[in-house]
Amino acid sequence: MQKEKLKNKKWDRDYFYSIQKEVLQGWETGKDVDFDEAVAYQKAIPTEKRFSHKLQAADNKGITLIQPRAGVALPAEHIKLLKYLEEEGEADLLPSTIDSYTRHNKYEDCKIGIDESIAAGRSLLNGFPAVNHGVKICRQVTSSVKSPVQVRHGTPDARLLAEITLAGGFTSYEGGGISYNIPYSKNIPLEKTLHDWQYVDRLMGIYEDAGIRINREPFGPLTGTLVPPCISNTVAVIEALLAVEQGAKCVTVGYGQCGNLVQDVSAIKSLRFLTEKYLKRFGYTDVAVTTVLHQWMGGFPADESRAFGVISLGAVAGALANATKIIVKTPHEAMGIPTMEANAAGLRATKQVVSMLKDQSFLDFKEVAAETAQIDKETTSLLEKTLELGDGDLVQGTIAAFELGVIDIPYSPSKHNADKLFPARDNNGAIRILEMGNLPFDKELKEFHAEKFANRAKTENRPANIKMAIDDVYAVGLGTLIGRPES
Repeated sequence: MQKEKLKNKKWDRDYFYSIQKEVLQGWETGKDVDFDEAVAYQKAIPTEKRFSHKLQAADNKGITLIQPRAGVALPAEHIKLLKYLEEEGEADLLPSTIDSYTRHNKYEDCKIGIDESIAAGRSLLNGFPAVNHGVKICRQVTSSVKSPVQVRHGTPDARLLAEITLAGGFTSYEGGGISYNIPYSKNIPLEKTLHDWQYVDRLMGIYEDAGIRINREPFGPLTGTLVPPCISNTVAVIEALLAVEQGAKCVTVGYGQCGNLVQDVSAIKSLRFLTEKYLKRFGYTDVAVTTVLHQWMGGFPADESRAFGVISLGAVAGALANATKIIVKTPHEAMGIPTMEANAAGLRATKQVVSMLKDQSFLDFKEVAAETAQIDKETTSLLEKTLELGDGDLVQGTIAAFELGVIDIPYSPSKHNADKLFPARDNNGAIRILEMGNLPFDKELKEFHAEKFANRAKTENRPANIKMAIDDVYAVGLGTLIGRPES
């Protein structure tokens, strides 16, 4: 589809179906998808196993749920893993994290990986290959546990994965045309991924029309490396609006923990406020909005005890922000794929903190109010400029915003990202913007950030430059939040 034709407009069904035929022919398991039969299967899933229901019930009660990441190649082992995390880890919600071959639509390579895993008797893939396993095995997975199960992946072209997993009984789907392209890929144009994800979201809308509510979750952390809240929140709001235009009615907007408690709580508060504000502005008045905080996505300490400290701080941030759920990390983050025991330990540690803080909140603190107002202003400036660039059309505006660097994701591998923005921490560890690139901030917003870095530079007796940002990237893994120079 040419860029000039790509609009933020709900697809008509004929257009969707014309593409669906090709999508389902993308791999041999696509032939097993029968929409009417899938709807009947979804309708038979108990209400308490639906992601949308459990999220909304928790949100109404002010409860914060916990969810791990997890996925292995072999179905029996994957089911064993999910059951363990549900029972021993006390997870409220469950994932199936998809393997890298599937994320890149390399199904033939994935098939070889499955065969090798069977021969080895253990997973040689870094996730669950849902497309290759197909609808029947996906149903075995989702029906084997008591909790709702979500598809978590990282796939720029997630169309076939969506078809198979929704028919397979999954009730939540993560990602988006920005968040699963710019932070993950080098050469894929936004025009392609935005179009492919319109397909995914339209599929959710068609399920919604049939009475099946699928939860949609944009991926909040992006690159997970010093991402300013205004950047990640802007992307989350955009992806929520794009999904809802295609018919989704339940969205969970996410944010990756930055480490400064006031900023993390404020970012979640601002994210929910602006998502609901923009949904209402564009006439989407019947959408359920919930929030998710992702625990620290950057480098972890190798020492397990120190890693538990990082996990616990993330649990504090999510609980005090009243996030609807927290995506939990493990004490083995620095070492690669965690054992199921380590994964469960991270969940239990998070559960303990969340339970202790369930009656506490930071949302009304004056420091949070001030930081929330700051994030609101910054995010609004990016969203309004994006809409202006698209002459009111969010898809066209998003493409133009990335071309011009109006939206700029730090440390992205994509050649479609300007990569002119450099963030670093201020004297209190909040993430600020050291080099603005082409962000459309006014004088007041620019001066705010400049003053923050001037204060840190004075404290550390060194210039505010890129060295600060580099030091901050490695700081948490080395035991601190701010990358201070050694005294």
